[in-house]
Amino acid sequence: MPSPRRTALPSLLAPLAALALACAGAAARAPAAQVPAGAIDPEATGFEYPLPVSFFELDSQRQRLRMAYIDAPAAAPNGRTVLLLHGKNFHAGTWADTIAALNRAGFRVIAPDQLGFGKSSKPERYQFSFVQLAANTRALLASLGVARTAVVGHSMGGMLAVRYALEYPEATERLLLVNPIGLEDYAAFLPPRTVDQWYAQELKQTPASVREYQRKAYYDGAWKPEYEAHTRLLAGWTLHPGWPRVAWDSALTYDMIVTQPVVHELERLAVPTRLVIGLRDRTAIGRPLAPAAVRETMGDYTRLGKAAQRRIPGADLVELPGIGHVPQVEAFPAFEKALLEFLR
Repeated sequence: MPSPRRTALPSLLAPLAALALACAGAAARAPAAQVPAGAIDPEATGFEYPLPVSFFELDSQRQRLRMAYIDAPAAAPNGRTVLLLHGKNFHAGTWADTIAALNRAGFRVIAPDQLGFGKSSKPERYQFSFVQLAANTRALLASLGVARTAVVGHSMGGMLAVRYALEYPEATERLLLVNPIGLEDYAAFLPPRTVDQWYAQELKQTPASVREYQRKAYYDGAWKPEYEAHTRLLAGWTLHPGWPRVAWDSALTYDMIVTQPVVHELERLAVPTRLVIGLRDRTAIGRPLAPAAVRETMGDYTRLGKAAQRRIPGADLVELPGIGHVPQVEAFPAFEKALLEFLR
């Protein structure tokens, strides 16, 4: 009987090894993917904030995540703390002037980046809700030993501030809302929209579209050099290969804003509240999607501010004529006066 044929393993492995080495060499010689100048990665690791940043690690929705935050103590502390909640197109670092003013007045200031924003984690599988973001923020403050704060919220941060004050009234000393979005129920005006549709919209963003939106929506068509700092992070994200991850969280956030209104609960607020409203503001989420008949009625902050004041028990209203969506940038002295007067 003939003996079984055996093939020597070395004779088979040698060509494979040579092929692997050739592929590795080709890969080494291939040029690395070029990242455009000005591009910023999703966690903004190379983007400097004007103040030191710390990180709070938390377990949320079966994930280990990080919240970035600024914790700025006062040189001469008055024993009180202010929590600053940023808007959708902003981050903790954009509060720099406000933090400096509050520190001068003796306040410790804590300004977090919410998950999905700034230097915080950009989770790809996360159920964004104002209740969840409020709980995350409360956990951060607890980790810092802070039991009670005044709360200041701008734009989307205003919606979050309302939810935070409703969920944690015992932890909320005072509430100041700066041109908050959500003073109207956007779902009442907009056609149903999926997260995928919001995502497709966000993917189209460019540095030019970021600046143009803010120029028109926030500053009534005007532009000053100091406004540029507030666009740099978002504009840089759109240039980075990781932009789809940021855009996805942005889409989830749009869905949260539209489907989780707080305007119907304003009567339940049980803390001293002030509204600071730039009257020129016409910000309205999803305005281009609304029927033409109602499009121009949306985002009328002259009307919305007064209506919110009537609904919030004991609220007062500071109106800033000729000022748009970002009073803390466009009219800082007037904003600072309204802020410190209320907190003191």
